[in-house]
Amino acid sequence: MRKIAFDDLPGLRSQVSDQFGEWGEELLVPQTMINEFAEVTGDHQWIHTDVERAEAESPFGATIAHGFLTLSLLPRLAPPLPFEIVGHGNATIFGLDSVRFVRPVPAGARIRGRHRLTGVRSFVAGTLLQSETQIGVVGVARAAVRFELKTLYQAPQAAED
Repeated sequence: MRKIAFDDLPGLRSQVSDQFGEWGEELLVPQTMINEFAEVTGDHQWIHTDVERAEAESPFGATIAHGFLTLSLLPRLAPPLPFEIVGHGNATIFGLDSVRFVRPVPAGARIRGRHRLTGVRSFVAGTLLQSETQIGVVGVARAAVRFELKTLYQAPQAAED
């Protein structure tokens, strides 16, 4: 695997692509996970937690995962980059732009993620990478969630004596 230093802007920019990488591993989203997320967040909207009512009244015919649950699963879903970023002290999520919950994720569905690097720029605190990310339901052509992810790579901090 190619290694690129976090501050090698030309090297990182060479990885920018208009093509998505491979899908990551699949993850099951069972009703129990949805219910646990509802407990943690306090979002007990019936379309997420009331199986019988959702089957009878929901336009989706079943309960669906919370959009923020689906979004929060990104670390388990996204495949590794096709290159390794090295030399940085830490990498932090700097922000998300244009988050769209396009399709529902029904309880019991399997989901997966993929991304593509869309931009690289020098930033006052390090190097900012932007990627377009998708989370999709296995067997459904259109993504369920789409967003732009910004990740900040920073230099290692000097250790104090």
